[in-house]
Amino acid sequence: MEREKRFLAAHAASHDRIYRYFRRRTDGASTAEDLCSEVFRIAWEKLATGGDLSVMVLFGVAKNVLRNHERSAVRSANLIGALRTERGDEAPHHDSPVREALERLSPDEREVLLLTYWDGFTSKEISDLLNTSATAVRMRLHRARKALSHLIHAQPQSEGAEL
Repeated sequence: MEREKRFLAAHAASHDRIYRYFRRRTDGASTAEDLCSEVFRIAWEKLATGGDLSVMVLFGVAKNVLRNHERSAVRSANLIGALRTERGDEAPHHDSPVREALERLSPDEREVLLLTYWDGFTSKEISDLLNTSATAVRMRLHRARKALSHLIHAQPQSEGAEL
C-alpha cells in the first residue's frame, strides 16, 4: 500500500512535466504518452526495489527512454528505407537480404509489415482488418521490425547490398 501511495504521489507531481518533455521532442501526442507510460512503468519497478522517485530521477529515466526511442526510430527508418527500396523492385530478387528475411518471419509478423509498408495501411486500419486494437498492431509492428532487423543483420551481406 505504501508503494502505491509513493507511486501515485510521484505520478501526480511529475506526469504532466514528463509528458510535455516528450511532446516537445517527439512527433506526436500518442508517442509522447507511450514514452511517458514507459517512464512510469520503470518507476513502478524502481519502487519494488526501494528506489527513489524524485522528479530528477524520473527525468533521468525519461532521458534514457527518449534515447532508446530515438535509437529505435533510426533503426526503424533504416529498415523502412530498405523495405521501400525492396518494394520498388519489379523483378523478384531471391538473393535480396530483405526478401529472404521477410520469408523467414512468422506469417503474423510478415502480414503486419506488409500491410503497413507495402499496402500503406495505418495502425487503426490494420486493427480493423485483423480485429484487434491499434495498440496491439503497433506492438506487433514493433516486434516484427525488430525480428526483421535481426534476421537481416544475421545474414551475410552481399557485395551490392546496402542497409
